Amino acid sequence: MNLNKIMSATALSLGVLTAAAAPLAAQEKTEFKLAWSIYVGWMPWGYLEDSGIMDKWADKYGIDVEIVQFNDYVESINQYTAGAFDGVSATNMDTLSIPSGGGVDTTALIIGDYSNGNDAVIMKGASSLEDLKGKPVNLVELSVSHYLLARGLDTVGLEESDLGSVINTSDADMIAAFATPDVEAVVTWNPLVSEILGSNGEAVNLFDSSKIPGEILDLMVVNTETLADNPAFGKAVTGAWYEVMALMASGDEEVLTAMAEASGTDLEGYKAQLAATEMFFDPAKAVEQASAGDLPKSMTNVAEFLFDKGILGEGAPSADFVGVAYPDGTVTGDKNNVKFRFDTTYMQMAADGAL
Repeated sequence: MNLNKIMSATALSLGVLTAAAAPLAAQEKTEFKLAWSIYVGWMPWGYLEDSGIMDKWADKYGIDVEIVQFNDYVESINQYTAGAFDGVSATNMDTLSIPSGGGVDTTALIIGDYSNGNDAVIMKGASSLEDLKGKPVNLVELSVSHYLLARGLDTVGLEESDLGSVINTSDADMIAAFATPDVEAVVTWNPLVSEILGSNGEAVNLFDSSKIPGEILDLMVVNTETLADNPAFGKAVTGAWYEVMALMASGDEEVLTAMAEASGTDLEGYKAQLAATEMFFDPAKAVEQASAGDLPKSMTNVAEFLFDKGILGEGAPSADFVGVAYPDGTVTGDKNNVKFRFDTTYMQMAADGAL
């Protein structure tokens, strides 16, 4: 496995906050571009492009959809935010902080999955999160790893200030860092979690994303105005996605092997990552997740974390700076600045067989 090729599905850097917020001009058109990066739940996007399934669905609606892989997750979101792409694979947290926080009205077209153990807090020879008190913790700062740590500490009455320090560490360096005697604890994501837990006998999983189900959502988000002006775009992309979801749900090993190899692992390794991922193979389940009663609370938690870290849009005056709209019409945050929308329209069409 080439870890240099395994890009974060959660990484965030301060540099992205200066990205130009210049959304694509809303207009009827026939050519569209999506960006994606390597992560267990996003491998279908590469398969869609390589297999011709995306082309088939695009042809059905008389359009062209190009799906472009990025080797840098953050840069893919930057490019979308700057208007070079019509959509991008991103987490709910990074969507809120980067495009939405930067003023780009963005819609979650597809909720693909949520992390259900893919992200974890790991420490050598520990028994509980309380053992982190006074200890240094290595992680990708301002990422979902940072968020997971904050949520975990909260469950035992600790805060980040109770730690010895938080050390910003690249995902590419995480395994090597944990192997050194100086590093006692890390927070990271799969496949790094599996590598660390499997190769170091002292490593203990103290807290993982299965403890906060539904909070770390992996999405395909698109420009809201582009989607509104081009429903064929939404139909083609959603139809293609759920064709692949059906193949994965059936256990098609040819399809799964192609995704595994593209992500730098083998079939068994990819299946292990999928086991820690709550994939919404059934569009009705994705609709249910988007409509979940606890989603507004989760998004409020995310907004508060981002504001506390100073990354909820440049100059955000409060955690309510960005409005987030939900399928039932409710809004958290500023109702006059809605820039992030959970819309079940196209997932519901897939569930109804109407695509």
